[in-house]
Amino acid sequence: MGTRAPQGLLLLLLLRLLLPRGTSAGSLHNPGLSECFQVNGADYRGHQNRTGPRGAGRPCLYWDQTQQHSYSSASDPHGRWGLGAHNFCRNPDGDVQPWCYVAETEEGIYWRYCDIPTCHMPGYLGCFVDSGAPPALSGPSGTSTKLTVQVCLRFCRMKGYQLAGVEAGYACFCGSESDLARGRPASATDCDQICFGHPGQLCGGDGRLGIYEVSVGSCQGNWTAPQGVIYSPDFPDEYGPDRNCSWALGPPGAALELTFRLFELADQRDQLELRDAASGSLLRAFDGTRPPPPGPLRLRSVALLLTFRSDARGHAQGFALTYRGEAPPRPPSARSPASLPHTPLRRAAGRRRPCAPQGLGPDPCRAPRRGQRELQPPAWNSRGRDWGSS
Repeated sequence: MGTRAPQGLLLLLLLRLLLPRGTSAGSLHNPGLSECFQVNGADYRGHQNRTGPRGAGRPCLYWDQTQQHSYSSASDPHGRWGLGAHNFCRNPDGDVQPWCYVAETEEGIYWRYCDIPTCHMPGYLGCFVDSGAPPALSGPSGTSTKLTVQVCLRFCRMKGYQLAGVEAGYACFCGSESDLARGRPASATDCDQICFGHPGQLCGGDGRLGIYEVSVGSCQGNWTAPQGVIYSPDFPDEYGPDRNCSWALGPPGAALELTFRLFELADQRDQLELRDAASGSLLRAFDGTRPPPPGPLRLRSVALLLTFRSDARGHAQGFALTYRGEAPPRPPSARSPASLPHTPLRRAAGRRRPCAPQGLGPDPCRAPRRGQRELQPPAWNSRGRDWGSS
């Protein structure tokens, strides 16, 4: 029985902000329900446990029962790859998308890909066919033996284009939304070529373009969409030394909610500050030794200024954070219980005192029936192995 060959490097490909029109499922400004902020889903920690489109395929094996293969919970004692006593799809070897082991078939297939609709990096618009006549992206192009995803993004950003596409590991193409509108999507697994300039990134495929929004990894921006994603500079590459970047954040609403999906700074000299845009007062500061808290971070600011600085030696993966504006609380309606006059009730002898409405909370006069609960508010893949199919 063969095993999946180990991959020394995980693909460090990542993440969503604002398109003026025609936003797509992977748009920076329409994060939606994305569970992944790396192109290849190496950060997926969801619960899909069947292969194939939308989990309609075969059941996955439990990772603590796959010791005969290269990857099991025993090979991931610290949980870095998300393996454990479960059978959820994961991507421990930096393949093109999450996968899992399955019971071996007569054909010798013992693993398959998982197609997970919610595992889509914001800002990565997908893998597209490039037949060359006409080109999938109609703007300027170039080639480089040192190509990375961010090298291409930076080139197209400087040329004034909205989209950047990487192909065959060394080619870069620029284009606009109108190009994307007539594009032909391809399977995610077709974009499997390693970037010539980075062995841990994928740069399209043969006749296949991996297309990104150029806002990914930009060093500045003014974000006013109701929700979106901000990446550290140079993302998905590591950020470099002596970076000084800022982003103005002002979505509609009375407050802001931020959630850090990825956070890795080199040390305490590389810092991310959150300031109130109006007063300039410092609200929060994070660095390599003081990471942000898990879960949502709510700030009572209408507008925010994010500033990132790295020192002369700093370089690390960086961060990805989602944001959304929060609407102000709705005032009570004119006929809500809180606005009605309170009439004292006289206590009747020998009987329980009747309940009176107390604001908008649970009705104290209605206890749940027996057996009925009180409802609570919802608080690469190695080239020397056989390929599985979805």
